[in-house]
Amino acid sequence: MLNGKPGVATATRESVLAALDVLGYERPVRLRRRSAGLVGLITPELDNPIFPALAQVIGQALTRQGYTPVLATQTPGGSTEDELTDMLVERGVAGIIFVSGLHADTTADTRRYDQLRGKGVPYVLINGFSPKVQAPFVSPDDRAAMQLAVTHLAALGHTRIGLAVGPKRFVPVLRKIEGFQKGMRERLGLSPEESEELIQHSLYTLEGGQAAAASLLSRGCTAVVCASDMMALGAIRAARQQGLQVPRDVSVVGFDDSPLIAFTDPPLTTIRQPVQAMGQAAVRALLEEVGGTPAPHSEFVFMPELVVRGSTASAPPAQPDRA
Repeated sequence: MLNGKPGVATATRESVLAALDVLGYERPVRLRRRSAGLVGLITPELDNPIFPALAQVIGQALTRQGYTPVLATQTPGGSTEDELTDMLVERGVAGIIFVSGLHADTTADTRRYDQLRGKGVPYVLINGFSPKVQAPFVSPDDRAAMQLAVTHLAALGHTRIGLAVGPKRFVPVLRKIEGFQKGMRERLGLSPEESEELIQHSLYTLEGGQAAAASLLSRGCTAVVCASDMMALGAIRAARQQGLQVPRDVSVVGFDDSPLIAFTDPPLTTIRQPVQAMGQAAVRALLEEVGGTPAPHSEFVFMPELVVRGSTASAPPAQPDRA
């Protein structure tokens, strides 16, 4: 396989060579092809399994096109997005892909992206659209995702449905709230003011989901929709701490469909982000920019899907007593 003999599928050879790269082995001299260039990938953190999943798809797509991916991860108290960007630019990257970066923060100064464009470095942004930034964006449809979740839970008889989301300043959070409120109005006839009381902001962590869900359960919610799978695992923990069973007493829906989430207890009903399609679209758009044919400076929106597993069930019959 490594001696270049015919009869080995190209994809197989490439995946083995990629594995050698990852493990730190040197490729046989004849199989070392000249890299078409470095491409930076900046992610917020790797604790949430959705980010490594995206990084893997993007890394594989770049490698197939002859580019070398460089993963740069922000860490609390460590390197900032700006510092990582400067580091990548200094190393002469052909382009940069930002995942859930400052572009998603409505309070952030977007001039940093204008400066990057001024340096002639093309880039693509994943998750979080800003009309001020002239670049291709790739996003899941956050509004549609929440409507899918609310429709599913309402069909199971739930009327007190809570939403656990991240901080309000982020574009994906604002969109999820819009979708949630629209779903609550269309399915359950709740006004935006009424559904606002069923929204709890927290951190995108297991502990954040636990705190948000505890608050929502105290308001009589029999179902909780979470903005990430990690938050959903926290919501399940919060329910159990109150002596409630999932899904008999409380239904929980996640968001992402992270790797391994199908094997939790119970297996998590979640909204699947189309990671494969999004990652490939981001690479395609970036390489068009690198090649001198700029991709449209617009947003490519990908439809998520509801994956029903074991964490959602019919609303408990004693629901009126708990409200």
